[in-house]
Amino acid sequence: MFYKVEIKEILSKIIDIEADNEEGSIKEARKQYINENIILNAEDYIDTEFKIYK
Repeated sequence: MFYKVEIKEILSKIIDIEADNEEGSIKEARKQYINENIILNAEDYIDTEFKIYK
């Protein structure tokens, strides 16, 4: 029998963003991430989760 197992790696990084408000800081962080100015790597590793995928 075969099972589908989901493997999820969790990476996390805290960065400083200059903005006028919280919403603006999220938008700017997302923009920088999409443009690959912010890159998470093995140094940002937090945890790995395994679970059955349904």
